Amino acid sequence: MLKVKFEGNLSGKLPQVGNSIFSVMSALANQHGAINLSQGFPDFDCPDELKQLVSKAMNAGYNQYAPMPGLMSLREKIALKTEELYSAVYNPETEITVVPGATLGIFASINALVRDNDEVIVIEPAYDSYIPAIELAGGKAIVYEMQFPEYKIDWEQIKKLISIRTRMIIINSPHNPTGSTFSSEDMRKLEKLITNTDVIVLSDEVYEHIIFDGLEHQSIARYPKLANRSVIISSFGKTYHTTGWKMGYVLAPENLSAQIRKVYQFMAFAANTPIQHAYAEILDRKDLYLELGQFYQQKRDMFRKGLKGSKFKLFNCNGSYFQAVSYEKLENAELGDQEMARKLTIEKSIATVPFSSFYMRKTDNKVLRLCFAKSEETLNRALEVLCNI
Repeated sequence: MLKVKFEGNLSGKLPQVGNSIFSVMSALANQHGAINLSQGFPDFDCPDELKQLVSKAMNAGYNQYAPMPGLMSLREKIALKTEELYSAVYNPETEITVVPGATLGIFASINALVRDNDEVIVIEPAYDSYIPAIELAGGKAIVYEMQFPEYKIDWEQIKKLISIRTRMIIINSPHNPTGSTFSSEDMRKLEKLITNTDVIVLSDEVYEHIIFDGLEHQSIARYPKLANRSVIISSFGKTYHTTGWKMGYVLAPENLSAQIRKVYQFMAFAANTPIQHAYAEILDRKDLYLELGQFYQQKRDMFRKGLKGSKFKLFNCNGSYFQAVSYEKLENAELGDQEMARKLTIEKSIATVPFSSFYMRKTDNKVLRLCFAKSEETLNRALEVLCNI
């Protein structure tokens, strides 16, 4: 068989970037038949009703392009939901854009709003798509590391990072990978920080409904002075256990939305039409997102209770479906977290994600991320392994 290979000078735009750690660890888990607690997706199915609605839309002939910003019926439902939850009014015509996945929404927003030599403050540990998107936009990531081990933010230190070049601050709550959440005090401090600046906030809120212990999600949308200068990213995949459908949306003031749509139209143009129809109908089932926190809190509590019999040290988890653990009391604790994650996958058949992957400088505090968005059977099997390490 003839193999085709480019023989010229090959120089990509992200020379230091390899495959995502999530892809790497999932592939390693598959290779060794390990229980996969690494990549953040459920191993249980979405509601049957939702699948039936997709099939209904397909059979009704809704199989061609949707409007570029998304179906109006879906955008109207998103606007209603946002107003009911956060008392924030977004115009579905000009301020809501449906996109094929939250990661694409993040990428489109950064590349629409960050210019050459702009600086973007990234709070680490951070989802690994932020910095590559900034660099591809010609910007520069200015990194602030959360205070370890509490994973708190010192806003006075953030203030020192703001300069005349600062274009954007990226925040994420509930937070991946730490499971921490922003408080109303955090939001007030952020608001004060960027008053009288031109800084835009990009707020990654894909886990907005997965929050525990009676806490309220502090969406940017709750704070008018922040919302007026912010882009909010949300995810249907995280809410409805449909990560493989790749569907999210972007909320932003009209002038910011207009710029984001300019970029988005040349990335995907439109998101999946029958799935949009299905989400537009399922949004009437408010219980599915209003009770999601309780659903995952039961899994969190079960998982944490089981881990108390292990040698792993648990960090607080107030939201998301990730539990951070320290392995400092394990044998071979001197190993770096990348090596430890590989060792656990290959030798113990349990796949995790090393926290250093969420840092630009690969900061290693001997912490691993475990995903508990799994069936009870999977969690019990995982706990049996983890408690015998």
